[in-house]
Amino acid sequence: MPVPRYQSPGVPQIQGPVPQLKLPATTAITPNAAVVEDVIVRVNDGIISRSDLERAAAQLQGELAQNPADAAERQKNMLRDLIDQQLLLSRGKELGVNPDAEVIRRLDEIRKQNSLTSMEALETAARQQGVSFEDFKAGIRNNILTQSVVRDEVGRSIRMTAVDQKRYYDAHVADFAQPEQIRLSEILVPTAANSNDAAITAAQASADSLYAKLKAGGDFAAIAKASSGGPTAASGGDLGVFKRGGLAAVLEQKTFVLKAGEYTEPVRTRQGFVILKVTEHMQAGSPEFEKVQNEVQNAMYQEQIQPALRLYLTKLREDAYLDIRPGFVDSGASPKQTKPVFSAYVPPVPKKKTVALEKKRMDNGHFVPRAVAAPAVATLDKKGRPIKVKREKVRLGQAPRTALPDAGGVIDTTVAAVPGADAAAAGTAIAPGTAIAPTETVNTVAANTPDDEPLVAKVPQQPKSRYGSRAVETKVKERKVAAVSAKTNARVAAAPSAVTSEEKQTAAAQANALGLHGSDADKKKKKRKKGDPKERLQTKPEEPKAPLQDNGLPNRLNQQNAPAKAPPKPTSDTTTLAPVDQPAPGSTLPSQTPPAGRGTAPTSNQPVPQGTSTP
Repeated sequence: MPVPRYQSPGVPQIQGPVPQLKLPATTAITPNAAVVEDVIVRVNDGIISRSDLERAAAQLQGELAQNPADAAERQKNMLRDLIDQQLLLSRGKELGVNPDAEVIRRLDEIRKQNSLTSMEALETAARQQGVSFEDFKAGIRNNILTQSVVRDEVGRSIRMTAVDQKRYYDAHVADFAQPEQIRLSEILVPTAANSNDAAITAAQASADSLYAKLKAGGDFAAIAKASSGGPTAASGGDLGVFKRGGLAAVLEQKTFVLKAGEYTEPVRTRQGFVILKVTEHMQAGSPEFEKVQNEVQNAMYQEQIQPALRLYLTKLREDAYLDIRPGFVDSGASPKQTKPVFSAYVPPVPKKKTVALEKKRMDNGHFVPRAVAAPAVATLDKKGRPIKVKREKVRLGQAPRTALPDAGGVIDTTVAAVPGADAAAAGTAIAPGTAIAPTETVNTVAANTPDDEPLVAKVPQQPKSRYGSRAVETKVKERKVAAVSAKTNARVAAAPSAVTSEEKQTAAAQANALGLHGSDADKKKKKRKKGDPKERLQTKPEEPKAPLQDNGLPNRLNQQNAPAKAPPKPTSDTTTLAPVDQPAPGSTLPSQTPPAGRGTAPTSNQPVPQGTSTP
């Protein structure tokens, strides 16, 4: 909505001073120095510097000077809003949003609104006002990115039906109540502030002539475009909507009593003589739902978008890399939010060498310590240096001779008390090489075993396990067994039935090769001996055919038992001559056909006898 002209004088009074925001200072590294720039927050691949925070604080102080409501809350959430913007910008980069075309379009709209000829002129105007043009474009770009992310990621999840809108309107009908308003248009005849009486009189005369044209039925918008000297002449003099209390008292008394379409007489103002027309007069009260449906939708959207956007930003905080300098507080932090921890490299603690404990084994349910060899005493030479022992080469089937220690250097090398062994031998030392031989065998019969004692069956040696007395259990996986049995059953079910002898004979007969005269399986090709003439089909003598037996059926080929042929029918190609003694056609002479048995007259197909002639 454009800023209305002819406002009532008065400046809103600020109740109490606005508290100044003080940012925590960063300690300098060197003495007698001050930090002018540092990183306050790291958000993914972006940062918020101290200058960004100071710029936002200065902008907030300017807004609080106009509207000091909720000053403490807005100062508290200033850093939170900057972090929210960085999170949305980072999300926009992930989604691949490209706002360059929209940035150019908005800059061109700003240029047209300020009546500038080019973008260079817009940049010059921004610099003259003390605004960096690059920062100005970056602000527009960031605004487009954040709006796009909020619309696509959050706004699309909000659903508003017509029933919900009507229900919301009925519940908040008082919020949509409007005071009395009028829409005004103007025709201005300007006058300078230091104008003399003649100039003022001429301006009043011009305004009266324009008023006379309106009285004569002239179009207000056309006259305003042609003769008005105000900035609204191009739009037909439209000033916008005014509420009660928004105009000067003199103008408000003359305009709010008019109906739509009526206009005032020329009124003297500081700008000049003005004629005001009421184009629309809206009475106070609640309008109908259809007229404020768009406002209802905006109110419902703003009411639902705030909690949904806060949940979305909290989720982005939990998934983002966020590091805030100590002394600054993010009022929108999540309890599930993690903070990166920076630490220097610490080398691992070296492992201490532990003395190996005595190994034990289980023997019939009891722990029995194993024999531990005593440390060998190194043999020294004359100079006190240890003598190097040459490594013995152990051959297959022979025991080592020099590698084994002496009898005195090994603990527990005496003969154990074995049942059936000589008691006197127990406790005596064993010669080297003998200790590794088995002291008893299970699968042999002792020499002093009586003959009537039954032989003991050979017991297979059990593999070693952790517990000697515990039998080795073979674990079989039930699933594997079930799968193997299922495959076996399926293979048996899919196997074909056994072939009978009759089927074998039939298959063998069908497999034999058949020729024209029966099976050719037993026939073998006669090999030609070396030097014999080659047999060719042309020189091979023709074998006589076997005589045919008369089976009583007609054989038309050899005319045997064939039926008698019928006389041939006369055709156009064969001509039968009449007998000699037969009269010509059309004559009355009697036929001279000889009697039966005397012969017949010759035909054209028979030989003519000698002594006869044909007619």
